[in-house]
Amino acid sequence: MRTAPTILHLDMDAFYASAEQAAKPSLRGKAVVVGGLGPRGVVATASYEARKFGVHSAMPMGQARRLAPNAAYLVPRFRLYREISEQVMGLLRELSPLVEPLSLDEAFVDLEAGETAWDEVSAHAVGVRLRADIRRVTGLTGSVGLAASKMLAKIGSEEAKPDGLVLIRPGTERALLGPKSVRILPGVGPATGDHLRRAGIVTVEEIAEAGEDELVRLLGKSHGSHLYAMALAHDDRPVVAERDSKSVSVEDTYDVDIHDRVRVRMEVQRLADRCVERLRAAERSGRTVVLKVRRYDFSTLTRSETLRGPTDDPAVVREAAARLLEGVDTTGGVRLLGVGVSGLADFTQEDLFAQAAAAERAAEVVEDTEAVTDEAVEEAVPAEPVAERRWMAGHDVRHAEFGPGWVQGSGLGRVTVRFETPYSREPGRVRTFRVDDPELEPAEPLPLVETGAG
Repeated sequence: MRTAPTILHLDMDAFYASAEQAAKPSLRGKAVVVGGLGPRGVVATASYEARKFGVHSAMPMGQARRLAPNAAYLVPRFRLYREISEQVMGLLRELSPLVEPLSLDEAFVDLEAGETAWDEVSAHAVGVRLRADIRRVTGLTGSVGLAASKMLAKIGSEEAKPDGLVLIRPGTERALLGPKSVRILPGVGPATGDHLRRAGIVTVEEIAEAGEDELVRLLGKSHGSHLYAMALAHDDRPVVAERDSKSVSVEDTYDVDIHDRVRVRMEVQRLADRCVERLRAAERSGRTVVLKVRRYDFSTLTRSETLRGPTDDPAVVREAAARLLEGVDTTGGVRLLGVGVSGLADFTQEDLFAQAAAAERAAEVVEDTEAVTDEAVEEAVPAEPVAERRWMAGHDVRHAEFGPGWVQGSGLGRVTVRFETPYSREPGRVRTFRVDDPELEPAEPLPLVETGAG
């Protein structure tokens, strides 16, 4: 491990929800939940105000509504989130050529590789400046962790939330980690945590005291050895630029094993969408879709399907992942799911068959109000106009007389719009229109920071 805290981890604060609050003055300081709004939808992000009620990402939307009935529930605007992500990643790449994006809102940076930091003082100065630049350029906040390893930098950013900076000095790692729960270590989800607890191990220091042999006996060679090394703060993993990666993947470990097959399918679809977000953020495409399933008994299955050509089409990745899932028995319960794409390329080969299938699904997708990505709707709808426009909560509109606004809700042939912009000083006025009002049109998202605002 290096001797200076020159690995930086940035994590934007409640990214999707914070972007919506910044865009909508009437929602600032309010509980906001972003995700699929249909009966089987899941939460993508919850604002800190909503988290106080117990709402969190990956939670079924129905449960979130019961916990926070007065929150604002919005459909994601991934086009806006990608634009903000590109701004943030651009700031990171000004610091170093080695930037490893983990998602649209999270990345590692090797400051030594960019010669922007070489000791504690210079690293801290970079972190302070970065947070200020992010706020200036995007209007949003991010939390920064600085340490001598990736694991500790990520722990630092988590402790810094929201809107903070934590620097972990080399030499203090063991003292910092010792009293903390084993759950703070990467690779320790709820199931592994419970397994360790039953063996009398609840803190990181107790992992170190147990020794590597005991960890291997409890968890197996690979997992046990890895966890023991992490407990000793040994993490030599380098920051790897996304373009040098051979694959892009995302995975989630669940607090409670998932037994409902429908919920498993929905989680796989959500992970496929997140994987494509990372793929597109890296301007890559891939030809092999990989599904990872860790079952109730810790057995881990990996299935893959190679496509005819590289793709970054979310519908194609979702369908491939769904096909792979059909061949996996999940009746005993699932504790972890992951979706990845490998065989990366710098271009996308058009898949005419996939496009045709997407067009055939157009009516079905448009009617499905739990679709959570702009692309899923846009790419599935045929070029010719549809009979009735659908107005999704939170999405942008423009009225010929009243100007720009956003959809608060729709139903019974009516759509309610709040007319305000990110630059409005006060919450805007609300008006209701017929869903087919010719003066009301969908609009592109406005930048969160007014052009020329510095």
